[in-house]
Amino acid sequence: MFPTAFTHSVTQFARTLSLPERIQHSPVRNLTLEGLRRRNTSLDAMFYDVKTITADEVFYISGCLAAEGAILIVPPTGGPPLTLCDTIDDFVIGGGRMIDTLVVAGVGSSALGSAALARNVADAIGKPVAAVISGYGLADVVTEALGGYFFFGTLNSVRHSFEVLDELFGRPQFGAATRLSAERLQERSLDTQTVRALLSDPRLAFSLLVGHSKGNLIISEALYSLVKDEHTQAEKLAARATLITLSARIAMPPMFKSVIDVMGEWDWFGELNSRRFLETDEIVPNALHHTNTDLPNHLPVTEVVQKIMARAINRTASNTNEPLPAPVLASPVVDQASVPVPQPVPQNAILQEAQPMATIDGAAAIAIEPVPPPPPADKPATARRASRSRKR
Repeated sequence: MFPTAFTHSVTQFARTLSLPERIQHSPVRNLTLEGLRRRNTSLDAMFYDVKTITADEVFYISGCLAAEGAILIVPPTGGPPLTLCDTIDDFVIGGGRMIDTLVVAGVGSSALGSAALARNVADAIGKPVAAVISGYGLADVVTEALGGYFFFGTLNSVRHSFEVLDELFGRPQFGAATRLSAERLQERSLDTQTVRALLSDPRLAFSLLVGHSKGNLIISEALYSLVKDEHTQAEKLAARATLITLSARIAMPPMFKSVIDVMGEWDWFGELNSRRFLETDEIVPNALHHTNTDLPNHLPVTEVVQKIMARAINRTASNTNEPLPAPVLASPVVDQASVPVPQPVPQNAILQEAQPMATIDGAAAIAIEPVPPPPPADKPATARRASRSRKR
């Protein structure tokens, strides 16, 4: 528990240091929400595995913990530090083309919780992932007062109607904010619009979407919007993407077939915010709603995602119709009848020992002592008689 407490203390301290700079823009709004944002950061410290975020990274994101619509690039543990991207173009320039996994957290909706969940997923797949920050603004305050914080599965849709409050009181613009108007914000929140813009951008190709708690609702709204406005792009995404929903079952568009709903066995909060008509695909024994490995009965995100992805890879491999390669024989089959039988070597045979000589073109030549020619054959008898007659 000490690593979690240390990370939380560093976060709050860094948040205090950045307060004078933040209140220069929209001081009334920021001062009003500061206490609630700190509370939500504390919730994320309890619900997410925040000890995976280093102190340097905490200081780096402390000034934008509630930056709704901002995008994080989070490498696995031990890799380079995470990167904060204000816009989608910044995300693409920062290496977004090579990232195929998108993560959206819920609960406190702070950058700390988003980064922690993204790091767990990055550790599971062994490469960087992208995370969209949900943020916490005036619209969330109104929704929470109406009960949407505890019943986001049913009541959180009213949050969209109050997004204009954040625009009127002036909030920093992140993600896809430059493309949005007040009318579109009334339909969908800024975080939803950013997720949708990432999924529809032709420069990007996501194949894995992971959400936790309220983050599943954000992914669902973005996908339904994509199906409605860009059906062809949605079909391409549905053909390649796998969706993993953690701790809340939320309905996805029917064209998305590869959806795995994961629930903790004792997760009453997730059940309270889940769709009753959806069945759970993966039940984690003795697990609650939180993913903080410092606390008992946590939902182990890294292990769960690893198991699901390994099962998906095995299923894909078993469904391939590629022909199997021809078997390779250890040795060729030879007809024994056609093999000549070696003759025995005479005992009085003298074997000449091969001796090496100078190398030719790098290869050693072999010199064998020459065998002397056989003696000449005897002369014919007539020739011998003629020779004797001449001597006479």
